Amino acid sequence: MSRLGRVTDTGVGRALRARVGGWLRVLRDDLWTARADPMPPSTWLRWLPHGLVCLVAFGVTVGAVGQLVDNGGVGTQIAFPLGLAQGGAMVLALWRPIPAWWLSTAAMLLGALEVRRQLLAGGAPDFTWPWTSAGIIGHMAVLLLLALRVRTRVSVEALALTVLLTYVVQGLLGAGGYSSTGVLAVTLFAVVVVLGTALRGRREARAQLVEQTTLTAEERTRRTLLEERSRIARELHDVVAHHMSVISIQAQVAPHLVENPPDELKENLAGIRENALEALTELRRVLGVLRSEHPGPGEPAGPDGDIAGHAPQPTLDRLDALVENTRAAGREVITEINGERRPLPPGVELSAYRIVQEALSNVLRHAPGASAKVRLTYQPDGLEVEIVNSRPTGPAPPSTGAGHGLLGMRERVAMLGGTMTAHPWHWDGFKVTAFLPDVPPADAPGTHHPTAP
Repeated sequence: MSRLGRVTDTGVGRALRARVGGWLRVLRDDLWTARADPMPPSTWLRWLPHGLVCLVAFGVTVGAVGQLVDNGGVGTQIAFPLGLAQGGAMVLALWRPIPAWWLSTAAMLLGALEVRRQLLAGGAPDFTWPWTSAGIIGHMAVLLLLALRVRTRVSVEALALTVLLTYVVQGLLGAGGYSSTGVLAVTLFAVVVVLGTALRGRREARAQLVEQTTLTAEERTRRTLLEERSRIARELHDVVAHHMSVISIQAQVAPHLVENPPDELKENLAGIRENALEALTELRRVLGVLRSEHPGPGEPAGPDGDIAGHAPQPTLDRLDALVENTRAAGREVITEINGERRPLPPGVELSAYRIVQEALSNVLRHAPGASAKVRLTYQPDGLEVEIVNSRPTGPAPPSTGAGHGLLGMRERVAMLGGTMTAHPWHWDGFKVTAFLPDVPPADAPGTHHPTAP
């Protein structure tokens, strides 16, 4: 052989040894482990499958011992541990499937070797070999439980080693005067591995679907929350812009209300007006970003194509008109105002109006035929808003909404530092209560306590 040939053979041999070594490391990592992988209880049947496996394991143990002693010519002192190992492997597979597979395989090998000795001595004519009937059932259960909980590669490796050992025992060692079970056993083992792998893949696909559905629902909720916050921001920017406009006009008019105003006063007022105008400019830019290019649901376009939201924001002065619109839809609405009515900050007025508007809209959508009661209670430190609807007279139509209403209410209440509850009321009714303080505390965003409907 030439020097080039020797180098080539050496290189090929090294590559082959490296590949074989890699395969052996993979097998060792996959199958030479005792890690626990307990089978969880069934969703519907709870622990019933575990009990059935234990019952079948008991039958396998009794059957294996009976076969080995009565037909295989094996002594009881050997048959009993082998049968116990085959049945115990099924129970062990519920918690540690890979060690259970090793135990079942080892029991098959030891039993096959002992029965082979009896076959060669003529003590077990026509006995099923190398796998007994009970051994086939037990190993099928172990492979099924293994395939249900480990990766497909590990299941295939366990099946391949089982087939290899069956071939070595029956094909290479051999015996005489027996009924062959090797082909039947291998076929059944392959079927249960394919079945277990398919069931495991189906379970994982369903888990991924549930996870994806959960993520989609969370993303939809987050998007809904952002939409509500954007809507609230648009409304509040209108309120702030109005106040900044008033400040600018007052700063411009103030010097004319004083005879011979000093230069310092003129300079300060001019600075106030300039800052107010700059703030208005920035507000207009923000509003241009927040406002939609096209009208959204419930926002009709004006004659010039602008969104009706450019109009002044509603206050509690328009509460009567809101209630009349609900009555025009065929619902009974009662209003009650307690305490001395007084002007409230624009943000409070706007939020109170929107909460009542959304609550009445929910009554129209989700409570067919129900009546509603709106109660406003003016307290020294704020306003309490309560909307209660009675029991609906019919089933509610299916709703495809994502909970915009309650999200919007909670965001408004949180912004003002108030509190809110929303929960079912007597006899299938519903109640929304919100308290909006006159002056929000410094930690307003964290002081609300919404109650899930």
